[in-house]
Amino acid sequence: MKNIVVITGSPRKNGNSERMANAFIKGAGSKGHRLTTISAAELNIQGCRACDGCYKTGHPCVFADDFNHIAPALLEADVIVFATPLYWFTFPEQIKALIDRFYALMRGDIPFRGTKECMLLVCGADEKAAFAGIVKTYEIMADYLKWKDRGHVIAEKTEEKGDVDKTGILDEIRRLGEEI
Repeated sequence: MKNIVVITGSPRKNGNSERMANAFIKGAGSKGHRLTTISAAELNIQGCRACDGCYKTGHPCVFADDFNHIAPALLEADVIVFATPLYWFTFPEQIKALIDRFYALMRGDIPFRGTKECMLLVCGADEKAAFAGIVKTYEIMADYLKWKDRGHVIAEKTEEKGDVDKTGILDEIRRLGEEI
């Protein structure tokens, strides 16, 4: 049994990326994995300011925002799944701010690098080439953190709410959840 954190990034309720996340959760949950969902769009997380104040207040970050509340789940995770819409060829700022704060987690006593698996579920644009930026960013992040990359699923042509339901990709994502 794995401890899995699914991070969603869209402010759109029940949108395509949330539906992708739910398909993964359904699959992984059916196999008894422990699941935690973090909705980055609902949290108040500032971007990293490179102040090097990490852990100086007894928390991963000196900022008194929601990051310190979700940090334990991130540190305890075996797998981190990013389910996100594509915003200007990369992650939306809600997830990007959270990812930037991974810096603090790398500076603590609990290992964060080299201890996890990760996966990217992304939806949006009409052309597959538009996803190159987010996929490359994700791959570089996984490599830098020495996480086992479990791959990515791209749901193109899914800009309108509910478009992902018409693609058949949700069954694929559910199976990936079962196989994780």
